[in-house]
Amino acid sequence: MDPHLILFGVYPYLALATFILGSWIRFDHEQYTWKSDSSQLLSKQGMRFASNVFHIGMLGIFLGHFFGMLTPHSVFLALGISDAAHQGIAILAGGIFGLMVILGGTMLWLRRMFNKRVRAASRWMDINILGWLVLTACVGFSTIFWSVGHAENKDFTVMLRLVEWVQSIVLLQPNPELLRDVDMVYKVHIFFGLSVFLFFPFTRLVHIWSAPVGYLFRAYQIVRAKRTA
Repeated sequence: MDPHLILFGVYPYLALATFILGSWIRFDHEQYTWKSDSSQLLSKQGMRFASNVFHIGMLGIFLGHFFGMLTPHSVFLALGISDAAHQGIAILAGGIFGLMVILGGTMLWLRRMFNKRVRAASRWMDINILGWLVLTACVGFSTIFWSVGHAENKDFTVMLRLVEWVQSIVLLQPNPELLRDVDMVYKVHIFFGLSVFLFFPFTRLVHIWSAPVGYLFRAYQIVRAKRTA
């Protein structure tokens, strides 16, 4: 079978199936491992800055990809967002949040590698998944140079093909041919990104499922001061 068809027609479903079923099985059978394994108690040096920059960058990248790729093209046009504006926003936001992930992630990876206390408490997958996320961000950031070139030539076909391919996967109508002629750097980035979903259930990333979103909408707490006689 054509490797291209396997990578962009089969691999996405393998990665997503592992992502969903693997997370479900781990939660059902290994709840004691369902945690972020924070190492802040072991060493706080540079932790707050690196962690905040990394997590904000990851959140921005996720939301940007989610809405940028899954929103129908007709919706953007209806909102008055042209293809040029769409690509410009993607380049700007991707550049900013991508750099945040690279900076914060690299600092956290170096901390896990070379801080003796943190390294002793780290598992093999803790170090590797963090490195993989940074590499994914680096490849994603490098696509900006190609995207800028396309934008300068007023050629938005690659962006539209990428969006259409993602939507074809989500709608269970995979069309790998959409990516046949796109630049290799985009294909590499897609492979790295899909692999994050594949590795997800076997790493500390599962704690994302338990993000305390409800905390933002909790009721006010009533605090009464203790009266002294």
